[in-house]
Amino acid sequence: MNHTIRTATADDAGALAALAAVTFPLACPPSSSPEDIAAHLASTLSEQHFERYLADPDITILVLESGKRLNGYSLLVNRPAADPDVAAALTIVPSVELSKCYVHPEHHGLGAAAELMHASLQAAAAAGGAAAWLGVNSQNARAIRFYEKSGFRKVGTKSFTLGSTVEHDFVLERAVP
Repeated sequence: MNHTIRTATADDAGALAALAAVTFPLACPPSSSPEDIAAHLASTLSEQHFERYLADPDITILVLESGKRLNGYSLLVNRPAADPDVAAALTIVPSVELSKCYVHPEHHGLGAAAELMHASLQAAAAAGGAAAWLGVNSQNARAIRFYEKSGFRKVGTKSFTLGSTVEHDFVLERAVP
């Protein structure tokens, strides 16, 4: 596969929102309602939200690009965990949150996610993190396998509000290179 990984720019906000609309639902449990997913997309993953993320100096967004098409992205947050359950679970600090890491389903199984993860972990280390952490839905077996294969291990749990429902996430952590 011919692609590049680069830091996103303000010009990527619309494409990131479009990609999030395709990839985020894949991470949701099968019981998630379309209304809850749509509410989350609107409240967190809209073009305007990506514009704000891209303007935040504590946030880095990496994109996986083929030609001029974005086929994956990761969003790293370089600040202490605000969720008390996460803060209590983390064993390595300072830690950078890998808030989002998604690849378009057309690129699943091709090694693109592993490359994006590698670049994300390097970015976390470059930002001064000794570790990276993430939350993953406890029912998302495919993602959990991928994260474990990428060196993450379960250190705790947290809640995640998806629209009108509360989901349960595992908190995973790993040291960065």
